Amino acid sequence: MAEDELTMPLRGRAARRRRSRAVLPRLAVGALGVALAVFAGWALVADDPYGGEPMIAVSADPSAPAEPERVATAGGSGGRVYQGPDRAAPAGHSRIVTIIDGSTGQRQEIKIAIPAEAPVKEALLETVRHGSVPRIGPDGMRPAQAYAQVADKAATPDTPRVAIIIAGLGIGSSTTEDAFAQMPAAVTFALTPYASDAAQLAARARAAGHEVLLQVPMEPADYPDNDPGPQTLQVALTPQQNVDHLHWAMSRFQGYVGLINHTGARFTVSEPSLSPILRETARRGLIYVEDGSVPRSVAGQIAGANNLPYARARVIVDAVPSRAGIDRALERLEQIARERGTAVAVSSALPVAIDRIARWIEDAKARGITVVPITAVAARANPN
Repeated sequence: MAEDELTMPLRGRAARRRRSRAVLPRLAVGALGVALAVFAGWALVADDPYGGEPMIAVSADPSAPAEPERVATAGGSGGRVYQGPDRAAPAGHSRIVTIIDGSTGQRQEIKIAIPAEAPVKEALLETVRHGSVPRIGPDGMRPAQAYAQVADKAATPDTPRVAIIIAGLGIGSSTTEDAFAQMPAAVTFALTPYASDAAQLAARARAAGHEVLLQVPMEPADYPDNDPGPQTLQVALTPQQNVDHLHWAMSRFQGYVGLINHTGARFTVSEPSLSPILRETARRGLIYVEDGSVPRSVAGQIAGANNLPYARARVIVDAVPSRAGIDRALERLEQIARERGTAVAVSSALPVAIDRIARWIEDAKARGITVVPITAVAARANPN
């Protein structure tokens, strides 16, 4: 029987569709084969013994951070290497490190210096419910003495001395690293108890020659709208509660020479509130520093009554956070040091502040100004 002429075109189109579907798998297999051939050819000619695996670039600079910068590289080449801060690390032991060239596979062994560790003295610790806090040792050693750094021995007794404190470290990683990279050892670091790595930062600072202060959050005038953080010392709390909050802050890390207030416009003007805190500070062999933000603070009088080494910042370097404002503040700091013999300044770790302070320290040395750790001026500071 002859086929219906009306059905013939439809059957022809169906056959063509079947032939098209059969061709597609063959094209896919062919393309995959070409890709494999190209990859195999590249592997034969490329000089990459590690196959483009992730690499770790480690600096041989002993003052670089303990955590190397991780750099994922393709083909074993490229990537950034962290060189570390441009200043010498304290003397310590050494370690042999093997460095492998990611592009050639060549191995090289070099000796790097490891900064001397700065262990915490167990005899100067007491256990409270929050953990370990400082105390005066059985032999009478005070933490402020044990963790003090040596001031510049070349300075004469008549040399104007300046103590500079960089506060708020441990909150911003980049600003904290800027301070470690650019500040000389004589600059004092104040660490917040809220830093997740406060203990490591304190140990690192001390190993690099910095004295360390603990920033204690105290009630500001506009609390609770302005809340310094958990465990803030408050005028509404009992002395026992505030001392317990102080112990919490004290237990976050160790190795500090003393305390410095963080805010506190309401708390530091209240003698009934502040007195138990400073008595506890003196009882534990520490010093106390005011950041200069509260003109009516009664800390100086309380410190004198409790034989507590005390210092007060006369200059807040970055009160006007511009190059011109910071430079004017540093000029005022130098003038105070020449008039009084000593002066204390506080600054945050703003990049512009760190940069201007570093430049000023270098220039001030040539003008006869010596930068010293905070303990070198605390006992001599005039509370008035």
